[in-house]
Amino acid sequence: MNDAPDRADVSAGVAEYKAILQRVLEARPSGTRQRIATALAKNRSFVTQITSPTYDTPIPARHVDLIIEICHFSPHEREAFLAAYARAHPSRRTPPRDQRRRRAHMVHLPDLGSAEKNGQLDMLIGEFVEKLANLIADIKD
Repeated sequence: MNDAPDRADVSAGVAEYKAILQRVLEARPSGTRQRIATALAKNRSFVTQITSPTYDTPIPARHVDLIIEICHFSPHEREAFLAAYARAHPSRRTPPRDQRRRRAHMVHLPDLGSAEKNGQLDMLIGEFVEKLANLIADIKD
């Protein structure tokens, strides 16, 4: 026998936690999805795929805490969402939350002429800033 959950069970679990996220997003101001896209250095279509219950695309574990922070989940919403996420992905654990809070900072970058190149630049800048911040934090400690 195969103990792995079947695809239908996983899809139902993903839809469950995305429904919770969708309810939270509907109660937030417009622009929240764009803030998620910016924070994740992804485009809005990716955010649509990971936030809409109609898509089977799961939310990557590394993005869960940041999404919860940006959306300002209540303690009850957070608990329900994380419980549903754990049921949908029993072998996948969200990474431990970085105790340092994040803040947004806008940087104006050149338009490289294509969405792909712009996305790559956004990702590189995001990774660079994160590594630089970790380096500075390690030096302080």
